[in-house]
Amino acid sequence: MSHTSDKARLSVKRRTRVVENDDYAAFIRRAIRAHGRRIAGGDVEALPGLLRLSEELDHALAVAVAGLRRHGYSWTEIAARIGVTRQAARQRWAGGCHD
Repeated sequence: MSHTSDKARLSVKRRTRVVENDDYAAFIRRAIRAHGRRIAGGDVEALPGLLRLSEELDHALAVAVAGLRRHGYSWTEIAARIGVTRQAARQRWAGGCHD
């Protein structure tokens, strides 16, 4: 495959940023903070559920990174967005989740 067709393939696979993702992420952050405040009010039995949210976030990150890689994003591009080195990103998520 030529370099030009590689670039064309990547441009088709990559999608533009969805603005609603910012609003959705803000909503999720507010919900998680509210959940923590509810637990802080004395519901010690709910603490393991909050910890499971952390595990779900780790899984969601793995799914997101795997999807970005399938869409042609490099480890360097991904790492730059989250403030880590390319090596650190690759080490954490290479061979990651495939859901």
